[in-house]
Amino acid sequence: MPHATLLKFGYPSSVIFEGDFWAVTLRPAQTTLGALVVVCKEEATAFSGISKDAALEFHQIVSAVERTLLTCFHNDKINWLMLMMVDPQVHFHVIPRYEGVRQFQGQSFADPGWPGVPDLGHKNSCDDLLKADLIAHLRASWVG
Repeated sequence: MPHATLLKFGYPSSVIFEGDFWAVTLRPAQTTLGALVVVCKEEATAFSGISKDAALEFHQIVSAVERTLLTCFHNDKINWLMLMMVDPQVHFHVIPRYEGVRQFQGQSFADPGWPGVPDLGHKNSCDDLLKADLIAHLRASWVG
């Protein structure tokens, strides 16, 4: 059964890619275009508590996420944030960073924190239909 952190981030409907130990989901709040959450499917509540197999798969997930986002949206930088202040199981917020505004299906996505830390309070307008389109686009473009 999926744990609470997976469910909070829309599992399974928001999944872009799922491995044996990790799920890559669209972040509900699109801080920047293509913001994701990468969630360990194990119950570990500390990064040091994940299994060796999960750690090995994580390397593959990082590579695939970064290549996929670059292919899809041409991000300038990428931030991996492991905050875990509210949601207990191991997960990372992946925030692609953009020097300028990006477009997806006619919608503008800004990165007001550029070039500093990401503005996690900023939410680009993104309705459920646009989120579904983002998920479909990322799934179809997955570089794994």
